[in-house]
Amino acid sequence: MGHLLRRRKIIMSNTSLSGLVLAAGRGTRMKSDLPKVLHELCGVPMVELVARAMRGAGVEDLAIVVGFGGEKVQSRLGGQYAYVWQHEQHGSGHAVQMAMEWLEGRTGSVIISAGDTPLLGVETFEQLVLAHTTSGARCTVASSIMEDPSGYGRIVRDESGAVIKIVEHKDCTPHQIAIHEINVALYCVEAEDLRRHLPNLKNDNVQKEYYFTDVIEMIASEGGQVFGEIFSDPAVTVGINDRWQLAQADAELRSRVLKRHALNGVTLRNLNSIAIGMDVEIGPETIIEPGTILLGNTKIGSHTVIGPNSVLQDAVVGDHCNIRMSQIVEATIGNHVYVGPFANIRPKTVISDKAKVGNFVELKNTLLGPGAKTPHLSYIGDAVVGPNSNIGAGTITCNYDGFSKHRTVIGANAFVGSNSTLVAPLTIGDEAMTAAGSVITKDVSAGSMAFGRARQETKEGLATEWRKVKIAEKQ
Repeated sequence: MGHLLRRRKIIMSNTSLSGLVLAAGRGTRMKSDLPKVLHELCGVPMVELVARAMRGAGVEDLAIVVGFGGEKVQSRLGGQYAYVWQHEQHGSGHAVQMAMEWLEGRTGSVIISAGDTPLLGVETFEQLVLAHTTSGARCTVASSIMEDPSGYGRIVRDESGAVIKIVEHKDCTPHQIAIHEINVALYCVEAEDLRRHLPNLKNDNVQKEYYFTDVIEMIASEGGQVFGEIFSDPAVTVGINDRWQLAQADAELRSRVLKRHALNGVTLRNLNSIAIGMDVEIGPETIIEPGTILLGNTKIGSHTVIGPNSVLQDAVVGDHCNIRMSQIVEATIGNHVYVGPFANIRPKTVISDKAKVGNFVELKNTLLGPGAKTPHLSYIGDAVVGPNSNIGAGTITCNYDGFSKHRTVIGANAFVGSNSTLVAPLTIGDEAMTAAGSVITKDVSAGSMAFGRARQETKEGLATEWRKVKIAEKQ
């Protein structure tokens, strides 16, 4: 723990730490109209995962280089980042060159990372910056040792072990091909060195591209120290180029998320069937049953059971609740609440403490008061249901007239009989009742009982005669 605190203290003491994420490529192997960096892992675009990890390591000023589908990237990520355009893609060096205006006037260190490396964590960036800070280098390069380095650029060191250049696989000599230390395209460079060397990049290589790695050689050739930090974590080498790699990385990230919750006191039953998003919060002693999916900014309290087979998105659920085989989207659930099975809780719904929502119930934009119950087979939309009121089976609020939505207000301790049809706008007072099977179109005052159905008539023997007629018609 002391080592981690020391690492963070050293990093945070560097107040001039900027970040640049390269995210302009199309990613043709993804076979998608969506920019590669917007494909999601655990519900978060991969480029945002990289940016979040950078910020977690102390980067406050961060820019994203966009190109193919750049408008979509900006729209999805919003104004939390600066954006640099690379309208034509001519290599990694060209991408960083496009950020020259953004780099103008900056001091201190700049982290440069690809936007398609979503498994890079905060610790990775902290280790890189710590190595850069403690070594006093002008540039620090992240590397890894691979048994089969095919396709990767090779780290070339001098006799003293200092990095002198990085050579792309296609440009390697036979001697360089045998090197097993590879470049993982993650750098920490002084801003002034970037401004000085980026204009001098050339594309005299096999691919006719401007390599950012040539900047490393320029720094070393003028006597600047280039430090190579070797990472043992295989995540630093995981870049996403196709849907299979995306699926594998998604599985790894989901496993990390599940592990984090389990270590924080959450019981997970059948790991392979549970999916939990990056931003989900769950309190201790809560149980997540098989087949459950938790998405977005969902927050769940303690001593709660979710599932089996439930989906929650951007939902808030309190303590000591039980959510069974139901869907909850953009709704808030209090404490000691029971929901399900097969309930659909739609946006802007608030279910108060000790309320109950039973099977095949749909709530939309509804406030269900403390202790209120809708046990089964009801639709309650655009409504307020007072404390301890009971909604009988088959009840619906007719909230939409084809043009506008209208509100239904039900007071405290009211009783709505089964198969009641409540035609909004409508108010039912405290302790009022509606008879089963009623169509209620007028307000019901407190303490009153409303009947909205036709008087029953019984015709003796008519059913027998009707059957005789039908049988004769068939003969």
